[in-house]
Amino acid sequence: MDTPVLVLNGNYAPINVCTTRRAMGLIVVGKANLVLDGRGVIRTVSKKFPKPSVIRLREIVKLPRPQVKLNKKEIFRRDNYRCQYCGKHSHDLTVDHIVPQRLGGESTWKNLITACAKCNHKKGGQTLQQSGLKLQSVPRQPPSSAKYIFKNYLRQYEEWEPFIHGW
Repeated sequence: MDTPVLVLNGNYAPINVCTTRRAMGLIVVGKANLVLDGRGVIRTVSKKFPKPSVIRLREIVKLPRPQVKLNKKEIFRRDNYRCQYCGKHSHDLTVDHIVPQRLGGESTWKNLITACAKCNHKKGGQTLQQSGLKLQSVPRQPPSSAKYIFKNYLRQYEEWEPFIHGW
């Protein structure tokens, strides 16, 4: 019952991921329709229900434009788990401020990057010019598209792809 279910808005735009339990609750009370099943059935004492994979809300819900939250996990994801100084691919990385905090560097998408321990130590509290290091790519805020936001789910739930890539 904790399996992820893709939630589509009334206009079929992907807006969220919820659990199967929550999706079934929305379907039973009439707030959502089943769009795609194929994961088996859920049995109750008197009925069988198809287990949802994708549901659609019956009405369009106005939501603010989605934004990718600035956190460590998303910085690693944006930089594809690569050191932005030497290009080494690793899951043992740190977050580094391009302009050090002690020099007024803020914690923003454009100032935070992933770095391996060796490069981070070499840079220390210096600027890029002082340390002699160069960036592999210019850091940017990731796109707030459905494709980027739901990217991690697409590896496991390929049946969601037509709903996500359409937006």
